[in-house]
Amino acid sequence: MALDGIFLRHIKKELEQRLIDSKVDKIYQPTKDQLVLSMRSREGSELLLISARANSPRINITAVKPENPKVPPMLCMLLRKRLSGARLRAVTQPELERMLMLEFEGKNELGDTVKLCLAVEIMGQYSNIIFIDENGIIIDSVKRVDASMSSQRLVLPGIRYELPPKQSKLCVLEHDADEIISAVEALPGSKPLSKALLSVIQGVSPIICRELEYLTGRGADVFSDSLDEEKRTRLSYFLKRDIKAARECSGEPFIITDQSKKPIDLTFEHIQQYGSGRSVKETDSFSELLDIYYAKKDNAEIIRSKSEDLNKLLSNAASRLIKKIYIQTEELKTCADRERLRISGDLIQANLYRIERGSSEIEVENFYDENMSLIKIKLDPAISPAANAQRYYKSYQKAKTAEQVLREQIEKAENELDYVSSVLDAVSRAENTRELEEIRNELVEQGYLRIRGGKKQKADKPLPPKEYTSDSGFRILVGRNNKQNDRLTLRQADKNDIWFHTKDIPGSHTVIVTEGREVDDATMLVAASLAAYNSKAREAGKVPVDFTRIRYVSKPQGSKPGMVIYVNQQTMFVEPREYAEKENK
Repeated sequence: MALDGIFLRHIKKELEQRLIDSKVDKIYQPTKDQLVLSMRSREGSELLLISARANSPRINITAVKPENPKVPPMLCMLLRKRLSGARLRAVTQPELERMLMLEFEGKNELGDTVKLCLAVEIMGQYSNIIFIDENGIIIDSVKRVDASMSSQRLVLPGIRYELPPKQSKLCVLEHDADEIISAVEALPGSKPLSKALLSVIQGVSPIICRELEYLTGRGADVFSDSLDEEKRTRLSYFLKRDIKAARECSGEPFIITDQSKKPIDLTFEHIQQYGSGRSVKETDSFSELLDIYYAKKDNAEIIRSKSEDLNKLLSNAASRLIKKIYIQTEELKTCADRERLRISGDLIQANLYRIERGSSEIEVENFYDENMSLIKIKLDPAISPAANAQRYYKSYQKAKTAEQVLREQIEKAENELDYVSSVLDAVSRAENTRELEEIRNELVEQGYLRIRGGKKQKADKPLPPKEYTSDSGFRILVGRNNKQNDRLTLRQADKNDIWFHTKDIPGSHTVIVTEGREVDDATMLVAASLAAYNSKAREAGKVPVDFTRIRYVSKPQGSKPGMVIYVNQQTMFVEPREYAEKENK
């Protein structure tokens, strides 16, 4: 990842151009290591995102509205008390260190003007957001660092803030290309040029160092101890270009994506080292670039952390059900011999006159067998022959009842396992915390979870289904979870709408809203592909998808949410595919 010191310097310039003298209007803390400041000026309002997440630390103006917790964390409350209404007066960066200092001017409780600062440290797992007063004393931070965590630098309320230890590298704001090349050549041993540059220059990322080596060697490997005059000249030229970009903030925001259009890196210059294997695209701003690069990654990480307890609960429930079904299936096998018990009773009853009291065994003709073969039947010598017959009848009746009960229990457990699997699938596909909250509420209603805090809270308005529009203008609705599947299929859809679901695979109910029109084949294919994509088979190849009219879909009485039965279906085999979702107004 290339959010290096030079990239951060470009972000600093954007913040100065768009946020200086704007006022802190609102403060949010979506997660424990993220802050969002709503900044208001005469031109309007902007959202400033500051993240100290270990795998996605950054600061940028964002267009992505955060999902905030219902109860703000303590740090958020503190910032609202001390920082609300303050104006951003300056953004500074020590040399090309990966940190920015946001300097605010506000009022204290007495109405006196005070200076406050947010130190934003972009340093991987050591990233932090530190709130500092006008005397340089730490008020609080996103991550507190005590003596047990670090002996070098403490970050705790009440102690003086200190800058992170400075690296012994050359800053391109103060040193020129010749000095950098001399430092590279002075390194002991032979190193790849990219690694040598990384160890010498402050504020540059691996991708920039690799690019310098690629351009210097015209695609060939270059080593620090083998710089001839031609390579030295080429390296000097490209170094001067990057130094100019750093000093003048003249770089441009570029994102690098792979063949599946997944973002893999970002930088402040056009990259050539990947050749045709990667796509390099320029964005409108550095802030937009960070939004594009991190939006899905951040959201996936937030969903993953917030769904851990649900995944654990449902996985344990599924394991218990699988074990229960196995045990009951094995028990059912023992009931398969129940007919032998009934036959034994009948044969004893038919041969009472031949059995002497106290016999432990009898051998008689089996009149249920066409060949009238002989069969040996064990007897209890302590009881009469008639009592032995009754004993076999009772064992037969017990086995018959047990088989019936076991079959019912197995069917019930299998239905519950199907339900748990469907909820697990919905959790895996959740795109925001509201979807997770709806799933959580569903599990509370079904008795899998207890109400948080022991008190039922007022439920939010249910989310609408996902909505898509085919090229022919047909609306396609996709349920997000089991309860929404029920609402969509059983209440919202018209009886003539077309319903889709993956065959024997947990997934969302998908409906084409026909409005009385004939649906074309292309729309049918889109709906089937969406049903496959919004299912457990998302990563599969060809997926079987059943479809039928809504009138043929019904819900068995007492069944779990999302569970339906259907008839008159046909099956399509399609590849799962994602489409652009319509914005919900």
